[in-house]
Amino acid sequence: MDRGDGSIKYILSGEGAGIVFTIDDTTGDIHAIQRLDREERAQYTLRAQALDRRTGRPMEPESEFIIKIQDINDNEPKFLDGPYVATVPEMSPVGTSVIQVTATDADDPTYGNSARVV
Repeated sequence: MDRGDGSIKYILSGEGAGIVFTIDDTTGDIHAIQRLDREERAQYTLRAQALDRRTGRPMEPESEFIIKIQDINDNEPKFLDGPYVATVPEMSPVGTSVIQVTATDADDPTYGNSARVV
């Protein structure tokens, strides 16, 4: 319904509207206005609506949508305990297990290799 003549005004509401996300009230383009970090917040639920600029009446029902933040490899692995100390008996055969350590990574393990610890 938007003819591109500026007669429609777009508004944004919901989680992070006006703080994390902004909408161009003429075009309806939505932009992030600050850095997003999946470890701080994985998704936002927003609502957008198109209004007749002259009357303020809705042109269509409000639309709700979810913005899911994709992860990047921005966290280093953390070892759960430590420092670690191990000894290897002299003349141990090749392949002898010496110590087992555990590390975790705050990155999303379901997206790419960001959380893969090697």
